[in-house]
Amino acid sequence: MKFSITLSLCFTLSIFLIGAQAKVPVDEQFLVVNEGGYTDYSPIEYNPDVRGFQPFNDNFRLCFYNTTPNAYTLALRIGNRAQESTLRWVWEANRGSPVKENATLTFGEDGNLVLADADGRLVWQTNTANKGAVGIKILENGNMVIYDANGKFIWQSFDSPTDTLLVGQSLRRNGRNKLVSRLSRSVNTNGPYSLVMEDKKLVLYYTTSKTPKPIVYYDYEFFSKITQLQSMTFQAVEDSDTTWGLHMEGVDSGSQFNVSTFLSRPKHNATLSFIRLESDGNVRVWSYSTLATATAWDVTYTAFTNDDTDGNDECRIPEHCLNFGLCKKGQCNACPTDKGLLGWDETCKTPSLTSCDPKTFHYFKIEGADSFMTKYNGGSSATEKACGDKCTSDCKCLGFFYNRKSSRCWMGYELKTMIRTADASLVAYVKAPNAIKKSVL
Repeated sequence: MKFSITLSLCFTLSIFLIGAQAKVPVDEQFLVVNEGGYTDYSPIEYNPDVRGFQPFNDNFRLCFYNTTPNAYTLALRIGNRAQESTLRWVWEANRGSPVKENATLTFGEDGNLVLADADGRLVWQTNTANKGAVGIKILENGNMVIYDANGKFIWQSFDSPTDTLLVGQSLRRNGRNKLVSRLSRSVNTNGPYSLVMEDKKLVLYYTTSKTPKPIVYYDYEFFSKITQLQSMTFQAVEDSDTTWGLHMEGVDSGSQFNVSTFLSRPKHNATLSFIRLESDGNVRVWSYSTLATATAWDVTYTAFTNDDTDGNDECRIPEHCLNFGLCKKGQCNACPTDKGLLGWDETCKTPSLTSCDPKTFHYFKIEGADSFMTKYNGGSSATEKACGDKCTSDCKCLGFFYNRKSSRCWMGYELKTMIRTADASLVAYVKAPNAIKKSVL
């Protein structure tokens, strides 16, 4: 008995030592310096400068790209230059922590993939040093993996999505559970929008410093009772010889069956698709195929469309009208003021108050106006007067929204995009400063 235990321990230890001593072969190692000419000149999303290098396959390639001078992101792009299609970005390593010219990406014999800036500062790594890695590659589905001698993945890019999920990629309860938009097409830091897998639903949030919690502006419907979601995966399933079904499929701990929400049905092979939370707050699915449009890309799903019959058009996106505006069917067509509704342009903004003293401001009213936040946030029960009094006593409140049919009240700590509606029971009140009385000499 003692002999068998000793033998077992020795065998286990030998396996551990073999794994720990495994090294990346010399021909699998690389050191890339971010320097020299740019390599990709096809139409490229965000119009950046791009340097592409290994690893790569027919449709995916690892690159450095920048949208502002000397501020590079390490990213995976999808697209094929031979097709002259637009190249699009599907994964990023260092959002918000750009590197400069002469930054390095190293995959050495210890199996750790390391991004360092030109001064040697560590920016990002896979934390796979001395864990038995023998190689790195990009799979046909766009998953970049570091693997051991048995082919087991030690690290994979699918575990760390930014704003995008490729087909087969998941949000997970015990892992990365959300996508976060970029700030804009030209600024690659975290934006205000997030798509979050919660215990029982998939929710879009708008984050602002003016509210204690992010504001829900959309949630996806699942037509079955959910106990607790463990994961939510973007899937493409062949429906027939001519169509593919795209959907988000969830694993529920309380059911032997998966739950799903249908997205779209492209009329071509859609395995090279991705779903992204865009910088404008909308969610789109992009599908790549030589059978698609002339650019090889189709937008096969959009969360907010201006022909939506349920009222989920682009006016429901918090910053669709930028700082302030009144919106109808996706068009920002008025700038509300205490002098009436003026023509909208990008300079429209919420009235600026100089004091919290109720004697220094008043409200102007907009009949038939709603907020992006009311549909998915229940508000509170109150009379119209009590709702106004609550806002008046709260210095951070910029205005309030009231539903006269349901007697529901919402405080407007962010006004942003307001929605024009034919329902006169929906009313908005906006704080505005009183006119300064000129003294008479």
